[in-house]
Amino acid sequence: MSTRAILLVALAAGVLGVVAGLAVNGPGPLLRTELGQRAVQQAMEAVAPPPPEGLAVARRGDPIPAVTLPDLSGTPRSLPADFDGRPLLVNFWASWCGPCIEEMPELDRFAAEQGDNGVQVIGIALDDQAAVEDFLQRIPVRYPILIDAAGPRDAGVQLGNPRGVLPYTALVSADGRLLKQRIGPFVHGELDAWARLDD
Repeated sequence: MSTRAILLVALAAGVLGVVAGLAVNGPGPLLRTELGQRAVQQAMEAVAPPPPEGLAVARRGDPIPAVTLPDLSGTPRSLPADFDGRPLLVNFWASWCGPCIEEMPELDRFAAEQGDNGVQVIGIALDDQAAVEDFLQRIPVRYPILIDAAGPRDAGVQLGNPRGVLPYTALVSADGRLLKQRIGPFVHGELDAWARLDD
């Protein structure tokens, strides 16, 4: 076996160990740091299959690809164009994802505090529209929700989440560049510091 193959197997085992540890123990303090998030993101990219041919995938610091998805009424909305001039916090979730559901009140609070000039929160549900609508009847939010189908070409992959882990959040600058990525849920009060644009 070549050295490269051994290193890839070791890296994959390490990522699986981290995932198993998270499943058993919950997110540790390391995942709540920018350094920890970057390490997890790099590890996931190393073991992720290559994106489908022709699919644009954002990297930190680069412009995000144009993504057009329907909102709950079926109206197409484009990222970042329809929200031009505002920083975006794009949160990927699903109605069946427990950690996603737990963080939604925090996202809603943050969105309400941003008003018309701050960071625009956008939720992208990788889920069935009927399930999303039923969920939002029980737990409403005040920010736009778009719908996408989970898969190797979904908007989450395009915004830097090659393994499709949920919840996943991307912070995008007002000029459309990917600034930060976050795997895992936010706890109360954590989002304000994470979404600061002057870091």
